[in-house]
Amino acid sequence: MSDLGMVIVGAGETGARAAVELRTAGWNGPITLIGKEPLAPYERPPLSKFTLISEEEPKPATILDEVRLSEHNIGWIPNNQVVGIDRVNHSVELSNGQQIRYERLLLATGAAPRKLTIEGSDTTGLLYLRTFADAVALRTRFQPGKHIAVIGAGFIGLEVAASARELGCSVTVIEVGPRILMRGVPEEIARIVEARHRMAGVRFKLGISIQGIMNTSEGHLITLADGTDIPCDTVVVGIGAIPETSLAAQSGLTIENGIYTDEYLATSDNDIFAAGDCCSFPHKLYGGRRIRLEAWRNAQDQGTHVAHNMLGASKPFVDIPWFWSDQYDQTLQVTGLPDSGVLTVCRHLSERDKLYFHLSGENRLVAASAVGLNAKIAKDIRLAEMLIHQNQAVLDPIALQNTEVKLKSLVNA
Repeated sequence: MSDLGMVIVGAGETGARAAVELRTAGWNGPITLIGKEPLAPYERPPLSKFTLISEEEPKPATILDEVRLSEHNIGWIPNNQVVGIDRVNHSVELSNGQQIRYERLLLATGAAPRKLTIEGSDTTGLLYLRTFADAVALRTRFQPGKHIAVIGAGFIGLEVAASARELGCSVTVIEVGPRILMRGVPEEIARIVEARHRMAGVRFKLGISIQGIMNTSEGHLITLADGTDIPCDTVVVGIGAIPETSLAAQSGLTIENGIYTDEYLATSDNDIFAAGDCCSFPHKLYGGRRIRLEAWRNAQDQGTHVAHNMLGASKPFVDIPWFWSDQYDQTLQVTGLPDSGVLTVCRHLSERDKLYFHLSGENRLVAASAVGLNAKIAKDIRLAEMLIHQNQAVLDPIALQNTEVKLKSLVNA
């Protein structure tokens, strides 16, 4: 290799992990980490929970502070962004006019909140949650007695709803879909999660679209398609995220549900890689199905993995998807891709702890999802992940349901 450096666009979870791993794996040349925000790389999962409800003034959960950046000799350029890539000359141009040459380039640009596009959505001061600054802005609104309307019943929306209720707000969740958690979560688990929210006092308006939003002297007024008016103090929108692909697209890289990569996380340019929320990739254990994941652990895993491939390892990324969500005293965990299954069986761990196995037509385990207390379900989810890795193992659905049969006995059986 030449003396050109490794350049990483995006200083979130993926970019930070990749930067450290490049150095740990033996890269001695320059490493440059470029981030849009002024803050050093920080964790995002606390934003919808701890950052909102902590009694003390919150601080970012920093991944790489300036001391660690210096220790690893990682050049950090905050509060800036790459506006162009010169693929021929292997250089990037920053918004401040600076140009940086690269040996390998990693796009870890993440995703941006999907914006609501209805009458009034661009003039009524709707709030979104993606950054620490967003969370601080929300925190000032979540006061006892305030009415918070949450548009979108995905993970972000429901976590925000739970935090608002814990702070004494009244909460209404509005979802155009027929149920909550439409993406990636079985209906059985969605019902349990919804029941816990209702027990906490959250009101739901499901299967109804929004006709318009307007400002009032006291806050906002949301009008639903069925004629219902919902007055509220604050509107939080959580209707999904859109991968940040504009830089890749203008550079001529292939785009397909995110930045297109192969199994090694390389883009259509062999010297440019992509990882994290912004990229789609084929997964070997799911028949080469192309997927894009918006999950904390995937951001970590791909950041670490891609660093080695940037150094020439050529190892396919085959980690099993996993994500979790904490709401009230209940946790939800999913490993694998539940929508790849054709048969679902339930293992009743206790009255409130349920574990669902999702099997292919050949009774191979393709996913598992669970809801309940973390201590009750975490171990079984880890064992299920091991079983998914054994993708040739044919499992007995009756044995999976039977709590007398230890899951560990099925691993490598």
